[in-house]
Parts: sequence; C-alpha cells; structure tokens
Amino acid sequence: MNKKLIDLRSDTVTRPTEEMRKAMYNAEVGDDVFQEDPTVNQLQEYAADLLGKESSLFVLSGVMGNQISLNVLTNPGDEVICERDAHIFQYESGSPAALSGIQLMPIDGVSGVITPEQIEPYIRPESAYYMPRSKVIEIENTHNRAGGTIQPIENIIKVKDLAKKYKLFYHLDGARIWNASVATKISVKEYASHFDTISCCLSKGLGAPVGSIIAGSKDFIKEAFRVRKAWGGGTRQLGILAAAGLYALKNNISRLEEDNEKAKMIAGVVNNCKNLEIDMKSVQTNILIFQSKNISIEDALWNCKQKGLLLSTGKPGFLRAITHLDVSFDEVKTVMKIIEEVFN
Repeated sequence: MNKKLIDLRSDTVTRPTEEMRKAMYNAEVGDDVFQEDPTVNQLQEYAADLLGKESSLFVLSGVMGNQISLNVLTNPGDEVICERDAHIFQYESGSPAALSGIQLMPIDGVSGVITPEQIEPYIRPESAYYMPRSKVIEIENTHNRAGGTIQPIENIIKVKDLAKKYKLFYHLDGARIWNASVATKISVKEYASHFDTISCCLSKGLGAPVGSIIAGSKDFIKEAFRVRKAWGGGTRQLGILAAAGLYALKNNISRLEEDNEKAKMIAGVVNNCKNLEIDMKSVQTNILIFQSKNISIEDALWNCKQKGLLLSTGKPGFLRAITHLDVSFDEVKTVMKIIEEVFN
C-alpha cells in the first residue's frame, strides 16, 4: 500500500492551508451570541454582499443551514417540495420532521432537475384543509447525488415563477454553488437572486474546516439567529472559525476550476474502463458517480485502498469520487493509473 492515501471520498476532507491557519490564528474575536465577534460580523457582511442578499448568518454545517432555513419558512404540518435524491431528503437524518414538524414531497427528477411541469401537480390546493400545506420549493445546485450536476439557470427561473404564482418560498441548497458558478461563469449573486433563501458551504471545495452561510432578508436572518440559538448553535469566540470561511471566500473560489478539470480527467479514464460505467453528461463539476459492473462495491473500495486510493459510495450500487484542493494534478494522474489497474 502507498504510504499516503489519496482521499477522494469527499471534498470535506480538505485541511486548512498554512495561509488559512494564519488567518485563524490572527482573528479578532468577541462573543457572537452578543453579536460582538468582529470577524464573524465581517464574514456575514462579506457573504451577504457576495450573494446579493440583505443579510447572512454563519452556521456550523450545511445541514444546520438547510434545516434552519426550512424551519423559518414553514410551520408544523407544512410540506416542502424537493427532488427525490435531494440532500435534505436523503442525508439530513429526518430533520425536517424531527426538528420542524414538516414533511417532504420528493419528485423524481432527471440529473437532479425537476421542472415546473413536474412540480405543479404536487402543489396542494389551498382549499384542501385535510392535506399538508405546500410552503417551500427546494432545489440543490450542484446536485450531490446526481454527480455534481448543475441546475440550468433557465429552469431555476421557471421554477421561481411557479413559486411566485402559488406564493411559495423558494430555497436553494447551494452547498456547492461555487462549483456551479465557476463552471458556468454565472455569478453566485445571479444564482442567489432567484431564491428567497440560500444555504452554501464553506467546508467543502473552499477548504474551510467548518461552517456554512445562510442568506436572505433581514427579517429571515433575524429569525434564523433565534432558531440557531434554540438548536444549540449559539457560539462565543467564533471568529477563529469565521476567519477560515472569510479567507476561503476571498481566495478559494476561482481555484475550483481546477477541481472541475481534475474530475473530467478522472472521468475520461473511468469511461474507458471495461468494468466501470459512467454517464459522461453528468460530469459537470467535481463529483463523479459511477458503477462497478463486475466487481462488488466492497471489493472495489478495498482494492483501490490497497493501491492508495480512497473512494466512497454514492447512491446504492455506485462509487463516488470527489476532487478537491488537497489532491494535486500529479496525484490525479496516480488516481487514473490506479483506476485502470483495478477495473480493467
């Protein structure tokens, strides 16, 4: 086995760079529960401006960001419409029901995309008192379980118009919106402008050790601040972590193009392996989802690990690889060689 494992299980495995660590060490701090941490306040102001929203709030994770947003936008008994493979449905521990008393209405999409024509029949009639109340439409960009696919801006706008027609809120799980932005050259501000609320991660491709941002109106963030406290998310000298997020936003967005490029390099090899199958149309950012045809998932993971490569599983029956800043182009070439050895 190689001494150093190349870890493509997720872009959450990144470690702070030396420059980011220095920013954390030098961060000016205060008590954030009193809203007196200057570095947190600076991060929130910077992020709100970057996203084109009135206000933003630093939270501890993407799940917390999504769930606080849904809690503020709904009341118990309400329903949120989402795509069936959405993170909020598949990977957030049943939190909508457990924390907010709401249910999700999952719709089968194509590459993570659901259209207005698909959504509209699932919007509950206001007169149907015996049904849950439709309150939010949620989409994910990029879409994790679909392989990092990008939501077409034209469809985003059409779904926004549908939400307005029925007076529904529109929430974006933008955990990897940064990857979508660098791939399409559409600014995060343009993407965010079509949504009432947005949650976006600092701890994935941007390389911060922890944290996400939620953004929206001042009234929304005021209530989100209260919910964060109620859920145990009130913190004190949080500026040490906020400094990492601020550094990430100022320095690590444009470099995501490299991660998208690395993923395409690996995808080319995956596509040519006789024992692997991948939908090349889904290779749009830094996530690869592919099937092992003649080797079990368990054996595939083990064989790759023995040669120095860590992969993970995506949806059932699929392997997943995610590129990130801690994997160099030289290491990507090694990854390509390992995949050829294991799957040919």
